[in-house]
Amino acid sequence: MFSYLGVLISVIMGLAVTYLLVGVSEIIHMRHTVRIYWVHIVWTVNVLVYVLAVWWGMFWWNRLQTWSIEEFLFITIYSIVIFMLAAMLYPREVPEGLDFEAYFFTNKRWFFGIYLTATLLDVVETVSKGVIGLRPVPTEYVIYIPVVLAICATALITKRRRLHEVLCVAWLVCSLSYLAFTSSRESLADQVLVEPASARGAQGARSDPRSCSFESGFGMFAEALGQNEIMPRVS
Repeated sequence: MFSYLGVLISVIMGLAVTYLLVGVSEIIHMRHTVRIYWVHIVWTVNVLVYVLAVWWGMFWWNRLQTWSIEEFLFITIYSIVIFMLAAMLYPREVPEGLDFEAYFFTNKRWFFGIYLTATLLDVVETVSKGVIGLRPVPTEYVIYIPVVLAICATALITKRRRLHEVLCVAWLVCSLSYLAFTSSRESLADQVLVEPASARGAQGARSDPRSCSFESGFGMFAEALGQNEIMPRVS
């Protein structure tokens, strides 16, 4: 079921990534005619990281066998909110002489308001996966989410340029650290689950003389057939 529903989610997420990349390419092409604001660039990277992380986290929904319309609508709305978040960073067409610092602060409330909404939806999505049993809620998530919410809420209400410079970098460091810790622990957990099964398989192979090699196994099989006179004798 998820392979079917995931197509729409992938399209929406893909459009968000495309929108960000097109915006960055426009800045590169028009670098001599627009005023670039580095905080805006960092938030572009932040949103790109966020989109890819959420897209990756959607994979665990693949384990859900029975879907309801409520679950489908929730995941779809969450994906749409993420696309709207990406769309707040760039205009559809970048005019010559655009000051991205002024553009960023003009859309600041919309951008961080949607970011707060997306983060709250992420809490519901992550906790839901834990309740259903699709993926345990990471321990670091309890610390990560309040920090991210505080960063977005502060950026929403403040107009201080210096503070925005700190907040954008703080979000990036916090998010990359969270992804690094959770991914490394999940990889270790997968190894713990896989290695005992591999060890049992190897031990079973050693204890069974018929599995020592293909040649010896085939020879024993042919000998048994010859004794029962199933194989034709060569005179």
